[in-house]
Amino acid sequence: MVKIYALGVLYKGVNSATLLKAAYNLQSFSIFQRSSVQEFMVFVSKTIVERTQPSSRQSVKEGEYMLQVYVRADNLAGVLISDHEYPNRVAHTLITKILDEFTAAVPASQWPTGTEDRTDFHLLPEYLTKYQNPREADALTKIQNDLDETKIILHDTIKAVLERGEKLDDVVAKTESLSMQSKLFYKTARKTNSCCNF
Repeated sequence: MVKIYALGVLYKGVNSATLLKAAYNLQSFSIFQRSSVQEFMVFVSKTIVERTQPSSRQSVKEGEYMLQVYVRADNLAGVLISDHEYPNRVAHTLITKILDEFTAAVPASQWPTGTEDRTDFHLLPEYLTKYQNPREADALTKIQNDLDETKIILHDTIKAVLERGEKLDDVVAKTESLSMQSKLFYKTARKTNSCCNF
């Protein structure tokens, strides 16, 4: 069955990305893995937004996951993490809809200083549930025939998104946004090539 694991709205600052709001569907992971998986999804979302140019879209395959990102010209960004079965076009249409609704609900002046706790936008869990089935989103795709003129860049792995010579293992090791438990989970998952093959 097709699955969306996460939806997020972020703000791309000068040197970093800030998570403004997110929703997760982590039932397919064990209860012991969920917090580490969620933390890692936040980390990967921020990393990809930081490395995506404004006014552009990217689709990044990594292991069994697909990360869709759109950074608008105003630096508001949306991320959708799904399995490979979820159609790219539907994912990007959904991201565009979410960002439009976020813009209507949250003033742009709050984006640069916003945090997930203080941002008042509660539609993501509803969208995460409603659009699990891409057929549900077909009507949404038909309404918005032209996604817009931005081109979706498809990458086979997250390595293609990282800066030249940069390795995900090094980025994970250096970051302060992941707990030691999540870093250990990442290393273990890497070794066993299991659940979180980001």
